[in-house]
Amino acid sequence: MLDLEVVPERSLGNEQWEFTLGMPLAQAVAILQKHCRIIKNVQVLYSEQSPLSHDLILNLTQDGIKLLFDAFNQRLKVIEVYDLTKVKLKYCGVHFNSQAIAPTIEQIDQSFGATHPGEYPLPSLIGRTVSDCQAAVYNSAEQLFHLNFRGLSFSFQLDSWTETPKYEPNFAHGLASLQIPHGATVKRMYIYNGNSLQDTKAPLMPPSCFLGNVYAENVDVLRDGTGPSGLRLRLLTAGCGLGILADAKMRVFERCVYFGDSCQDVLSTLGSPHKVFYKSEDKMKIHSPSPHKQVPSKCNDYFFNYFTLGVDILFDANTHKVKKFVLHTNYPGHYNFNIYHRCEFKIPLVIKRDSADSQTETCTTYSKWDSIQDLLGHPVEKPVVLHRSSSPNNTNPFGSTFCFGLQRMIFEPFHPGAVWRGNSLNPSSWGMELLMEESSLGACAVVYSSQLPSSYAAQT
Repeated sequence: MLDLEVVPERSLGNEQWEFTLGMPLAQAVAILQKHCRIIKNVQVLYSEQSPLSHDLILNLTQDGIKLLFDAFNQRLKVIEVYDLTKVKLKYCGVHFNSQAIAPTIEQIDQSFGATHPGEYPLPSLIGRTVSDCQAAVYNSAEQLFHLNFRGLSFSFQLDSWTETPKYEPNFAHGLASLQIPHGATVKRMYIYNGNSLQDTKAPLMPPSCFLGNVYAENVDVLRDGTGPSGLRLRLLTAGCGLGILADAKMRVFERCVYFGDSCQDVLSTLGSPHKVFYKSEDKMKIHSPSPHKQVPSKCNDYFFNYFTLGVDILFDANTHKVKKFVLHTNYPGHYNFNIYHRCEFKIPLVIKRDSADSQTETCTTYSKWDSIQDLLGHPVEKPVVLHRSSSPNNTNPFGSTFCFGLQRMIFEPFHPGAVWRGNSLNPSSWGMELLMEESSLGACAVVYSSQLPSSYAAQT
């Protein structure tokens, strides 16, 4: 049984690990993987049809804990303990829930002190009558009473109540004013940011979660007169230094990377990658003219993988210059889910209207495939089938996807309705590609050289 420390408005954890509000999804998963012998039976819950409408949840079924992540920024928003019989809990080093200590309302009052009654269910109480306010304290349908502290809420199971509790606002003895019977126990506990559980949002990533890494707040695709030319990244990092006096403030700065930049240029701009991956073969060579006449390359192109930026950069094996960018949006249900952090990208699209000047629209991480087709038109050519697997004998549980070519861009619909990945190629070089991923309703966009067929550029 886990023995965890509760820190209101901050975290739940122990000396070995800690789930902190604002923590990225990937870090929470890394903790679960590292301690898989202790924390078992973890479920990943999300909406396939509408992934942005519902929180992404990690459910620790053996320990009765749910970690709720914001659907957009994928940072930890709420920590819920829904079964207190499966875990030990303490506050300031003193247990208030264990096998020997029941989490009664008297125990909560002793451990945390008196507070005001909670709100149930969610609507504002402004302008309501006293009877309406009483309904907010006690819900007869679920027989739950909600008690709020800042950043911490408790829901009590009150099966023994036979009538609606009476709340005396002028009574000055804390919880006793509610005339709560002895033995009422906590059914659920919530840790969140702010004063209201219903209005809470995932906080910014705390400095303790940076761990020396740099994260991308957003990524803008730069364009010139011929098309995409590179990326502008707005980066975040925590202050560095020694000891407890280290500067813990977040630092923000911008960096730009362009097609044709050398390997050294990228290293000096973004720092060392988390991993370098060498391509074993070019599976798209068959789509080029007379592929049997091409001389096999003696060296392989290679990627710089920046997992915390959600970016891959491909370098040419001969020139060692940038020829492709890959931007990941990390939607659940995608083959590469949770390998990268979500990249918040923006791609300016130049739209030409009949008898009118061209105008610019923006494609983002959350743009839907239908809306992009409305802007750029429907594909003329048939899509290219893209199938991923870790080895020839493995089966991809998420199935194949399709890549569509539109106006020097290639879109890979991941699920009907939205954009999943996007690529863009420098027109002077067929390999210079910018790839971007999106949602479980998503697709992918690529700009390719006019010298190549769209089916070839789609998977380079």
